Amino acid sequence: MTTARSLADCLAGQAIGVVGLGLIGGSLGLDLRQRGHRVVGVAHRQSTVERALERGLADEASSDLSCLNGCGLVLLALPLNQLVEPAAALLQALPPEALVLDTGSVKQPVLAAWQPQLPRFVGCHPMAGTAEAGVEAGVAGLFQGRPWVITPSGQESPADLEMARALGRDLGSTVLECDPADHDRAVAFISHMPVLVSAALLQSAAAAEPQGLLQALASSGFADTTRIGGGNPELGSLMARCNREAVQQALAAYSKALHHLAEQVEAEDWTGLQQALATAQAARPTFL
Repeated sequence: MTTARSLADCLAGQAIGVVGLGLIGGSLGLDLRQRGHRVVGVAHRQSTVERALERGLADEASSDLSCLNGCGLVLLALPLNQLVEPAAALLQALPPEALVLDTGSVKQPVLAAWQPQLPRFVGCHPMAGTAEAGVEAGVAGLFQGRPWVITPSGQESPADLEMARALGRDLGSTVLECDPADHDRAVAFISHMPVLVSAALLQSAAAAEPQGLLQALASSGFADTTRIGGGNPELGSLMARCNREAVQQALAAYSKALHHLAEQVEAEDWTGLQQALATAQAARPTFL
């Protein structure tokens, strides 16, 4: 069994590259710099590069991928479509000696896209986020106490897996490991499907009357249940696209449960409805 090592020991003085300086990449940069690591950031727009440096998201940043030369670890904090379909220029620019990790919320297609093309790649998923996006979204401490999920495919070396664990520990996260397919099925239920369910609630409320009264009466309960449905539409669409089969299965299970509740209301089965709600009440703490 590989002995647990610190991230600093794994890196041996090498810098960490962060490709993408939005919410996840910016937050990674802030936390890693606070812990004494040298961070090299990459962004597509020069304006993003300049703002990232102003905010302290990286020690140096550029839109030129060659700045990654010499990095011992490269973190890909990119949208899912760019992870599932990696750009040739990025693949060519990654230092062959560096360990590359992604932060995408779907793992099977990402691993299939990257592992055949890189000598060192580990799939990861930090289960943390906010509704914000862009270079202003990065915040310190985003990953503290949150799951840092590693999804080994069996092709990784023990040393590379240990560096991925060391990164999670360094960020203050709870490091978990699971099969990539199991991960994708799980996040379909607890992350991806809820976005669509929340969006459906918003759509139905927005089409209901009296609209003005609905909006005036909406309070904290409605805000809580619709928060993720009001998030980044591109991200929600990409999650469904890249994890389509698992999301379909989750939606089918949810539709069945919702239909059962509707039948109880139609039949005026208030005892059954109360029992169903009690079951839901008892289940909720197990997920929090």
